[in-house]
Amino acid sequence: MLSNLDYTMFQWINHLAVSERVFNPLMVLLAEKAEYLFMVGILFYWFFQKAKNRRMVVEACFSACLALGINVLIGMFFYRDRPFVSHHVHWLIHHARNASFPSDHTAAAFVIAASIWIWRKRDGWIWLLLASGISLSRVWTGVHYPLDVIGGMVIGVGSAFLVHYLFARFSIFNKLGEFVIGLYDRAENIVLRRS
Repeated sequence: MLSNLDYTMFQWINHLAVSERVFNPLMVLLAEKAEYLFMVGILFYWFFQKAKNRRMVVEACFSACLALGINVLIGMFFYRDRPFVSHHVHWLIHHARNASFPSDHTAAAFVIAASIWIWRKRDGWIWLLLASGISLSRVWTGVHYPLDVIGGMVIGVGSAFLVHYLFARFSIFNKLGEFVIGLYDRAENIVLRRS
């Protein structure tokens, strides 16, 4: 029942690549390149208003490691073919024929977006909107089912909130975050002194 609904939703969204093809270049861009905006965003926050944002960036990086680690574990025990392997789809981007569930792109986008939202609500809504666009594009371009991206979203958001809770609640995680920031600060000071 759930798999039938998932496939029906996939067909409806993926068919938009034909009926609304004017949006295909945007969807291809979101599906293939938008993840780099998250990397640039993390670097921007790391160097902009350092005292305020570095803790957020550290939490985002730990959260991303957790989310993608969970994805790897799920992939080891549950394998689902990608839509273009099992069905006739409107396939707009090339992709390896590897596991479809959960979506790594979606998990990575949502874990960073949620981490930013926790600390900076106004900025976070923009990042969540971009993450949603990435998720939609992965189905639109034929490389994921809707449940793949929903799974990635749940894992990403859940990881961000769990890591934030751990850092806020337990001093050992708080000290770990401070250690990472302090380590970088010391390395930066050494480099700046030499130059």
